[in-house]
Amino acid sequence: MKTNITKAFLALAFAAVFASCSKNSDSEAVANDPGNYILAVTPVASTAVADYLLTASDLDKGTVSILGNGIEQDGTYRYYVTANNKFFSMLYGQGNPGAVTTYNITNGKLTKLSNFASETVQAFAPVNDDILMLKIPRAITNPLANFYRVNTTSMLIVGEGTVNTQTILGNGESAFFSWIKQVGTKVYAPFFSIKACCGAAFGTAFPDQAWIAVYSYPGMQLEKVITDNRTSFIGRYFTDGLAVVENGDTYAFSSSVATSNGTILNSTKPSAITRLKSGVTEFDQTYLFNFETKSNGYVITNWTYVGANNFVANVSKKADRGAYTVGNELAIVNVADQSVKMVTGMPLPSEIASITSNNYSPKDGKTAYYGVNLKTGASYVYKIDASTAVATQGLKVEGGSLTAIQNIK
Repeated sequence: MKTNITKAFLALAFAAVFASCSKNSDSEAVANDPGNYILAVTPVASTAVADYLLTASDLDKGTVSILGNGIEQDGTYRYYVTANNKFFSMLYGQGNPGAVTTYNITNGKLTKLSNFASETVQAFAPVNDDILMLKIPRAITNPLANFYRVNTTSMLIVGEGTVNTQTILGNGESAFFSWIKQVGTKVYAPFFSIKACCGAAFGTAFPDQAWIAVYSYPGMQLEKVITDNRTSFIGRYFTDGLAVVENGDTYAFSSSVATSNGTILNSTKPSAITRLKSGVTEFDQTYLFNFETKSNGYVITNWTYVGANNFVANVSKKADRGAYTVGNELAIVNVADQSVKMVTGMPLPSEIASITSNNYSPKDGKTAYYGVNLKTGASYVYKIDASTAVATQGLKVEGGSLTAIQNIK
């Protein structure tokens, strides 16, 4: 499981990739490309394999390859976050503790700074000088979510504690945090309500409600629960549904994918975007961006903020939505004027195996870089221009599927 990252497993043998390169006398190895962009790449394989981390100097053109290049990660499932000009690679240990490896870039090359063990977590985000991580229970027999504070300077766990997920709602179900976000001096934790028993698999009897738990920091004391009945829950499992824009306002998206049993959708609310005004811990009842209406029948499944109220959003047709479905189409979403423009220049959705969820934007108001993995096995970085809603094919990635694109100085 990855942040905002979904592994793509393609039915080819990793050995065959090397074999095909060695047998092709016309092909040459692609040299390492020192730079400040970091690409996480899953090798082409028939079984779970570890990611490789590559550097690149330019995302708009050229070729990089994991064949003979990159730093292999320890363990199969990795997720990534950038904070304090460092790149954190976290192992999802399938319930077991996993390594957290920290890197910076020196002269265009990744340098390992630290490696330590941490519990597998389901939500994490930079907060002040820390990375706050949450290990979230889903069983009715365990009400306590564990939190850990990793300081980005010392690269050590400097604090930990618990929060009770079964006293937040008082409706007989548990809160399961979809993600966490620093808003001002507080931690906002949007969540969905789950039955937490009986093999319900994230099912709920309360599909038509949105919630955000507000916590102090660093103490993580629950201060308030913000509610709204105009949408279903915010974000999705392992997906950040909150964004803070330049004026301090916070926007939240709902995909409307609550279920009764993990598979059967049961929300009557539309996919929509709501707002919390800066400094106000209530949803703004004057603002409701009905995404389905404005997009002519699409739902939003993920987004990347690029600045100036613009987002690049993963979208899918409403008929195709699901609890874990990430859209294979992109749209430019402006939350100020409530507009949606479909991105052109991308491969057809039927040609796409996956699109990265962990993407890079310089926050210039218009630019984002997304990884697109094609069913043919080819992988490319695409530059998305929010001002024109046009995607342009850029850097080619050989030897695997892109799972993350980031930048550190």
